[in-house]
Amino acid sequence: MIFSSALIENAVNEFARLPGIGKKTALRLVLHLLKQDPAQVKLFGEVVTRMRDQIRFCKTCHNVSDEEVCSICSSPSRNKALVCVVENIRDVMAIENTQQFNGVYHVLGGIISPIDGIGPDQLNIHSLIERVQQQGVEEIIMALSPTIEGDTTIYYLSKKLKEFPVKITTIARGIAFGGELEYADEMTLARSISNRLPLESYVQK
Repeated sequence: MIFSSALIENAVNEFARLPGIGKKTALRLVLHLLKQDPAQVKLFGEVVTRMRDQIRFCKTCHNVSDEEVCSICSSPSRNKALVCVVENIRDVMAIENTQQFNGVYHVLGGIISPIDGIGPDQLNIHSLIERVQQQGVEEIIMALSPTIEGDTTIYYLSKKLKEFPVKITTIARGIAFGGELEYADEMTLARSISNRLPLESYVQK
């Protein structure tokens, strides 16, 4: 792709760094910004910069937040005794969109994947165990994508939590094995949450 402007080329290259954005799409976005009012483009840049500089992660669940504690964890209407364990922030958004879950979350920040060099120590597992110990958690829903890595993570967590008097369930198999949670439709995801299963029936001993 040949550019007549180094400024446009640099902008296209930066947009193309975004996931799912190729060079042609990046060029369309850059040319679109060129058509906009300069004040609007400046605002766009400022919003992105402010988001990156000021975003925080909830000290309780590790979800993105504007404050020290996110709006879900601080809400008096949420059931703090029911914790849904998810891989990432996108999974929180997916489950919230179903409007079927009234508990709180715990974002692991990934799943155990030796092939990718991701072990338990790199995930937010210690803080989950602390929540179970200190915050009166009664049930943990393992809402991880039904993949080998997801199952490995569930098995590891179940062993870590075995000594605590907490009920451990997993979302129902409405989601096909090998699928990604964030791509499930809202109805399937809602049913999986509502029809969650005891972990014993899910993980082979």
